[in-house]
Amino acid sequence: MKPIVVVGAGAAGVVAALFARRAGRDVVLVERTSDGGRKILISGGGRCNLLPARSDPARYVTASSVHSLRNILRSWPLADQRTFFERELAMRLVLEPETGKLFPETHRARDVRDRLMKAARDAGTKLWFGSQVTDIRPMPADSAWAVHIKDAPRLEASSVVLATGGLSVPKTGSDGIGLAIARRLGHSINPTYPALTPLTATPTMHAHLAGVSLHVTITAPGARPRFTTTGGFLFTHRGYSGPAVLDASHLATRDAAGGTRQPLLVQWTLLDGPAWDETLRHGRGSVARIVALHLPVRLAEQLVAEAGLLPDQRMATLDRASRRKLVSLLTAYPLLYTGDEGFKKAEVTGGGVDLGDIDPTTMESRRCPGLYLGGEMLDAFGPIGGHNFVWAFATGRAAGLGAARSGTVS
Repeated sequence: MKPIVVVGAGAAGVVAALFARRAGRDVVLVERTSDGGRKILISGGGRCNLLPARSDPARYVTASSVHSLRNILRSWPLADQRTFFERELAMRLVLEPETGKLFPETHRARDVRDRLMKAARDAGTKLWFGSQVTDIRPMPADSAWAVHIKDAPRLEASSVVLATGGLSVPKTGSDGIGLAIARRLGHSINPTYPALTPLTATPTMHAHLAGVSLHVTITAPGARPRFTTTGGFLFTHRGYSGPAVLDASHLATRDAAGGTRQPLLVQWTLLDGPAWDETLRHGRGSVARIVALHLPVRLAEQLVAEAGLLPDQRMATLDRASRRKLVSLLTAYPLLYTGDEGFKKAEVTGGGVDLGDIDPTTMESRRCPGLYLGGEMLDAFGPIGGHNFVWAFATGRAAGLGAARSGTVS
């Protein structure tokens, strides 16, 4: 009996292999790197933000059917994923209350990767590391698939799970081969773009603020659907980063491909316009000192200067027009980005295989029976905070079980 071949040993692929093998099928997991799961290793700065405490399908981004996206996420709910890791992989997860993120108790991404690989191996999955798939082709006469591997004989499969990732962080092994194969096989590929990536500014007018971090809210006026995100913000030597910036970055990178620029407005504190206006009108001493009570000093001084005020400007001399300008900079600051760090630093790929080409229950291709797809190469991604692992695990499990239920060929 021909095995199921899973291409790609990232989060989606290793879960697909594990569940297909648990369903009783022979499985070969083919991976181009020497160890697999390299994007898991860099997650959360090596600490591995594995899951969110709560998952909201509305926070995912797709140009495909939202209905399909929701159905896929429902196939393996967050609570069940957490149970899988805690009970079946004996990995206790701990909550980081200030961010709502779940981390392994050890805070070691390597532990997550290694336990997933061990589970797949212990279930009987054959792991082929250092094997670069160059193409997959249907074998109509045999109702099977030929998996072509560089410098090796082809591998015949009863069905194939394609989970090779997208284009983000190419140093982890992502080279876009899965998207190229899917396109050649007739799938619709929605335009790809870097998502969850830092933004850059040329000239870097805020480079002197590098290292300053704070909690902000970013809105995107005119964006459809409406967009707002709250989280960490970090000034860098090249521009802006932090969870809030990364979550908003797809609006910048996606629109840049079409030659437009999506405005992003930053509210630097919890105080809104009326609250800031009241604070400034009743403040005593210098304007910079009052603002610095709520913001890092260097940022407070920068915003006061951008409002056209002197460093030692006294509150008593602040006229109404100047106060309004400062309030605007404090509550709706136009982020002066000019570019982004691209796929090199993007945590995920936006765009990809249109979800309309996939059966949301089994992840089987509607265009190529016997082919199953999962993970980042599909047109959907979530915000920072473990949501993209939720997507990878849900699609990988559904693809593995779907392939295991498909017809077998002796």
